[in-house]
Amino acid sequence: MSKTGDETRARILKACSDLLQQGPDAQARMSDIARAAGVSRQAVYLHFPNRAELLIAATRFIDEASGVDGRLAASRAATSGTARLDAYIQAWGDYIPVIHGVGRALMAMAETDEAARAAWDDRMAAMRHGCAAAVEALARDKALQPGLTEPRATDLLWTLLSVRNWEHLVSDCGWSQADYVAGMQRVARAALVAGPPG
Repeated sequence: MSKTGDETRARILKACSDLLQQGPDAQARMSDIARAAGVSRQAVYLHFPNRAELLIAATRFIDEASGVDGRLAASRAATSGTARLDAYIQAWGDYIPVIHGVGRALMAMAETDEAARAAWDDRMAAMRHGCAAAVEALARDKALQPGLTEPRATDLLWTLLSVRNWEHLVSDCGWSQADYVAGMQRVARAALVAGPPG
């Protein structure tokens, strides 16, 4: 792709992510995105053949712009399963406020919009992959709760760290971000790690 094509693609992704961050009432149709990016609808379709691909690319664009790989570095470099679990919860927990506007918009649209559902499912699949990696590290250390399989442990962690749970605790119950992360680390250790939580 030419430099001009790359720049146009980046403008489209930025416009889409900006619209989504306006919240659940945002209009993120192809025509709205084209208008916000200052390009034609045809230009949008040239780069993204359908809206689902565009919304998925926009969430990944936000990840890249927000330095998600850097946020996950401590988790990926952890030398024990428990350290990886704690670091992953810290990284994801602190990332939720960054993507909350987009997440809220996609979750609200997902009930009636297949493209939005595909984009949010893609984002949650990536988050689940991180949960599975933390659980795998616990299992490798033989630190997983007896009787708890890796798939079940991944299910538990993925559910525990859902954006909806963050909303309930931080927005509805008034927890600070630090209290949320520390609380999730304690609960995850109690649920997943063999022996007394440290």
